Amino acid sequence: MEHSQTAKEIIHLVGGEENIQSVIHCMTRLRFNLYDKEKVDRTKLEGVDGVLGTNLSGEQFQIIIGNDVPKVYKEIIANTNLKEESSNEKKESKKNIISALFDVISGVFTPILPAIAGAGMIKGLLALADTFGWLSDTSQTYIILSALGDGAFYFLPLILAVSAARKFGSNPYIGAAIAAALLHPDLKALFAIGEPISFIGLPVTIATYSSTVIPILLAIWIASYVESWIDRVTHASLKLIVVPTLTLLIVVPVTLITVGPLGTILGDYLSVGINFLFENVGVLAMILLSGTFSVIIMTGMHYALMPIMINNITVGGFDYMIPAMFLANMGQAGAAFAVFLRSKNTKFKSLAMSTSVTALMGITEPAMYGVNVRLKKPFIAALIGGAAGGAFYGLTNVAAYILGGNAGLPGIPTFIGPGMNFGYALIGLAISFIVATVVAYLIGFEDVPQESSVTAPAEETGDKKTVSDLSGEGVVSPLTGEINPLSKVNDPTFSEGIMGQGLAIEPTEGIVVSPVSGKIVTLYRSLHAIGIKSDNGAEILIHVGIDTVQLNGKYFTKHIEEGAVVKPGDQLVSFDIEGIRSEGYELTTPIIITNSDSYEMITPIKTDGSIERGSDLMTLVAEGN
Repeated sequence: MEHSQTAKEIIHLVGGEENIQSVIHCMTRLRFNLYDKEKVDRTKLEGVDGVLGTNLSGEQFQIIIGNDVPKVYKEIIANTNLKEESSNEKKESKKNIISALFDVISGVFTPILPAIAGAGMIKGLLALADTFGWLSDTSQTYIILSALGDGAFYFLPLILAVSAARKFGSNPYIGAAIAAALLHPDLKALFAIGEPISFIGLPVTIATYSSTVIPILLAIWIASYVESWIDRVTHASLKLIVVPTLTLLIVVPVTLITVGPLGTILGDYLSVGINFLFENVGVLAMILLSGTFSVIIMTGMHYALMPIMINNITVGGFDYMIPAMFLANMGQAGAAFAVFLRSKNTKFKSLAMSTSVTALMGITEPAMYGVNVRLKKPFIAALIGGAAGGAFYGLTNVAAYILGGNAGLPGIPTFIGPGMNFGYALIGLAISFIVATVVAYLIGFEDVPQESSVTAPAEETGDKKTVSDLSGEGVVSPLTGEINPLSKVNDPTFSEGIMGQGLAIEPTEGIVVSPVSGKIVTLYRSLHAIGIKSDNGAEILIHVGIDTVQLNGKYFTKHIEEGAVVKPGDQLVSFDIEGIRSEGYELTTPIIITNSDSYEMITPIKTDGSIERGSDLMTLVAEGN
């Protein structure tokens, strides 16, 4: 990469120097505040040598560069009159209200998805057992399994309260106490009487809170402000008693009198409105939603639909939007399969086939970004395939009756419902896959040329290394915590594999150690990100948390310097888990092999469960070994 030329092209394509209000950089990307984002040519930017991708986060336009970001940033400053700023300064900028809303919804719902997905699958399997007569709905086994499946949904406000409190920066246990009060059986019994209810003379509107979404979100949002204010004005010696007591005394009655009924009504109207749309213009609505759902996912707007989907099923019993997600995924799988059939590039052909299979399983990012978007025309074919399946679903009124948690083949119990719903659902999935495959195959694409050699990133001297110079090696875990796939990271730079392959760890201990023998090539000033080059040539990024660059090093302590030689297990940095979470930041930590293209295989030792720092995490095998 010619950093000077890259910098000049970036300046031009973001609208010129006159359109740049300020620019800073973090470990992997340039962060621009622009006067007019409409002047940005994102398509051309993503084709610039050295640019891995772009992202819009609130009012900040980000260009993903990778390890060379400091050099590109330096050239931008050198070629403009812009002032060099510390990228560690925490900048207060006005957030677009829609972006802020998406961020909140994503932050609240993403952590609870495993719980409701697991419960949803149990409900699906139970419905299957009931349909085929494997279990009687009066048997004790059925009743226990029913409790397993329904529990998470009945007490959904309780689960949401904990997650929302963490997102809003308040005490999650106070949040749980608020939800518990709303779900208390005595309160439910009082509502069931049907007589007028009052609290200290103020009327209480009768509402149902079990299985609802919006009332508890509004309640916890208010609680975050109430708790914060009480905490500020209360003496330290009294906080343990006064803060939770007053928060509960204020928030629960306010919720019962005003917020709760309003949230319930709003949720009901949303469900009724969406169902009315699908039931009256169902074909058109389903075609549009299924044909554009992949684009919606790319923009992050699907997070705004998540609470509506959950509310539809928990309150109304069914949802029409979840099927659209299934169809979009089948379209991506079909388009990638067509690439497998047509491509002459042996390596890319293998990639297309493997990503097609993973898309069928409901994980579409590899197919979408690694194959279809890259070749452009297959992505269009995928959208057409989704729309074709949507037309069939619209005609047959296919709906989702269970929250299965996976919009792929493992999640098909989602469609178990009355009549022919399940059978029609399977036919629609096949239509999306087949149409996308046929369209992608017929319209073709510009194939990826067969590569005779691949080069890995250069050493600091500027020399190139070929893949054959790299050997296979093992990488140990730099953290103790819970393993997650990158697709679950709440940042598209990592979840979409733009920076490379790897894993993420949700830390349970605030210590980062070296995963390999090598050299610390980058230690960011905010200490949230560390770049290591192993003795065998692997380039590894450890990025503690999401957007923790904004903390400016607060809660972090370094134990090494940039340029230090390290071996596996050497302590690099430590951090205060609770302190970082109290500021509202996620601690999910991606461990990325940034020169992934240099390896034939990057194989995780395991993809979920707990892991101790120093335990084997993944193996890297270079081509030719």
